[in-house]
Amino acid sequence: MKFGIIGAGIVGTALAVRLEEAGHYCLGVHTRSRRSYERFCRYLPKDHLTLDELASTADGLFITTQDDMIRNVAESLSMMPGIKSEQLWIHCSGSLPSSVLRVRNDLSVRCLSVHPLQAFASIEKALEILSGTHFGIEGDDLEFGEGIVKDLGGIPHSILASQKSLYHAGAVVASNYLVVLASLAVELFAEAGIEGNEALASLLPLMRGTLYNLEKVGLPQALTGPIARGDAKVVQGHLEHMPSKSKEIYRELGIKALELGENKMSQQGLNYVPEDLNKLKSILGEPK
Repeated sequence: MKFGIIGAGIVGTALAVRLEEAGHYCLGVHTRSRRSYERFCRYLPKDHLTLDELASTADGLFITTQDDMIRNVAESLSMMPGIKSEQLWIHCSGSLPSSVLRVRNDLSVRCLSVHPLQAFASIEKALEILSGTHFGIEGDDLEFGEGIVKDLGGIPHSILASQKSLYHAGAVVASNYLVVLASLAVELFAEAGIEGNEALASLLPLMRGTLYNLEKVGLPQALTGPIARGDAKVVQGHLEHMPSKSKEIYRELGIKALELGENKMSQQGLNYVPEDLNKLKSILGEPK
């Protein structure tokens, strides 16, 4: 495949490098920033091309701009006079469907979304972990998308375009909200006398251990702690001593933990003691 990159950020640069290594050929890159172009060239020296030049020559165009610019780029491309027939337009957004690229039905282009399910802090980190990354793909040519992901060393998953917002929400919960949960835990540790960096440093091994358990035994078996044990007294003690601003979050998460706990018990052929289950539901505010 002869491809072009539109948007020379972390994802676009890493994709271009790894695709070239897999045998594809990058024709060039288009970016509004000279600084990002120069950075791109440090990893993969290529010409800076106009949208018209890319549209007329590339088999595939990767639009790796910020999400709010993807539609604008597609609109600009659609105005190019010599778009190559059956060209593939690919964006890497996790929240937008591939259909955002289809601004004109009379164009013989195919639209695809290939989203890396990973948080890339830098180009170097992206290049390091792109292989092994899971990707959500949807659009006009899933077989081609799966091939691209495999060329990158990734693991493809077909997703429903109509429910893509929920796919992205799941990713946000797993990644962004993990940071929020760490922040909440640090705040609670501060109430107990362990503050700031010391609190985070003491919590990180526990969090790593939980991630290890998730990887090894999965859901719901990785759930441990007082709710998994049915220890209503401990949960009650948490809420009695907890700052008011944290109680609602704790209760909502506790209700979900209790659902997982019941599932875990069921898989083991066990059940909560009815009295403990009702007490937990009452403490957490879930209807019995």
